[in-house]
Amino acid sequence: DTKLPIIDVQHLKSIPDIQAVALEWKAIPDVGVAGYNIIRADLQQGGKFKRVAIINNKFATHYTDEDLIPNNRYAYKVSLLMENGFESIPSQSIEVTTLPNIESVSLIQTISNLPRQIKILWRPHPSERVERYIIQRSTPTDSKWRTIKSIKNRLNVEYVDTGLKDNETFMYRIKVKTFDKIVSEPSAISTATTKALPGQIKQLQATQNLPRKIQLSWGASSSQDVVSYNIYRATSANGSYSQIATVSSQSDRYDDVINKDGEIFFYKITSVDKDKLETDIKEVNPALGSTLPSPKTPRVTLAQIQGNKMILNWLAADDRAVSYNVYKKTKTGWTTSKEKRISNIQDLRFEDPDVVRGVEYTYSLQAVDSYGLVSEKTEEIRAYMPKLEEQK
Repeated sequence: DTKLPIIDVQHLKSIPDIQAVALEWKAIPDVGVAGYNIIRADLQQGGKFKRVAIINNKFATHYTDEDLIPNNRYAYKVSLLMENGFESIPSQSIEVTTLPNIESVSLIQTISNLPRQIKILWRPHPSERVERYIIQRSTPTDSKWRTIKSIKNRLNVEYVDTGLKDNETFMYRIKVKTFDKIVSEPSAISTATTKALPGQIKQLQATQNLPRKIQLSWGASSSQDVVSYNIYRATSANGSYSQIATVSSQSDRYDDVINKDGEIFFYKITSVDKDKLETDIKEVNPALGSTLPSPKTPRVTLAQIQGNKMILNWLAADDRAVSYNVYKKTKTGWTTSKEKRISNIQDLRFEDPDVVRGVEYTYSLQAVDSYGLVSEKTEEIRAYMPKLEEQK
């Protein structure tokens, strides 16, 4: 209605904030006035005016327009709203620029080389309007930022990001949020990397020529803060490895005592640092070790009674043999016998003059090496010298 009064632009005032503008005008207490229309244009987005609020009280003189863009230009008009539904011509517009957004923290630091965690520090924000800090994280290969923690209290200036993987790099930034829910632009970016697993040992070797034990030797890990080594063993290269020992970082040797001959095992050794991080055992190459096998069983070439002696001849099947044991069993009953061992035989021949006619004997022999390891016994050889018939 063009005949209705118009609000004088000189009586239209504004007070800007970061995300809000407060408007004030002079009331027009004419009969028939029901309230006011608030009309706004975003001058940086085309400048088209639209009604943003209806105030259904003719005595109202203030309105706060919220959820605006910081550091943005707006224009406002106010028109009368009549009881009969008509509207006056809007006032002339006033221009208002919202305040720049609150700045984030001025300093952010991250600490690298911590075990599966990164420590974030920042300078306290000087504004008492700040209610909390919003910690965000990303990676060098990810374009997205994710909020990982909201920390209340302006004077809290530390956060430790835990549960991370080894030797991973992350980027961090911080936003601040005020009590009136204004969120700042992000801070500068700080990058940090979690601690890597300790380095592997060098040149693991396992013996294959020692009796009843396997000796392991290795070179130290390249990591400076290694405190111990864990030793693992399996029965196959790709089998299930079980820990058998832990030794200090000063050690470069370990004897795995095994009371069997010819046993084969595979070994892996991992490094453990002062933060209890351990080399990934899956990345460690195994070393094959074995105990010295028993000497090979000699081969009997002659076994017979000659005159009143039992004669045994044999061939050495193993050049490790330094002596031989001969086992003599004397039958004492239908199911019983007694055994005697004759040790340290140096030759490849044995003569037993202690043979009685009419008694059954069995013989077997085994090779002995310089470590005292013995071969399997040969098959038993039966010997019997019949009694002489009495002359009538």
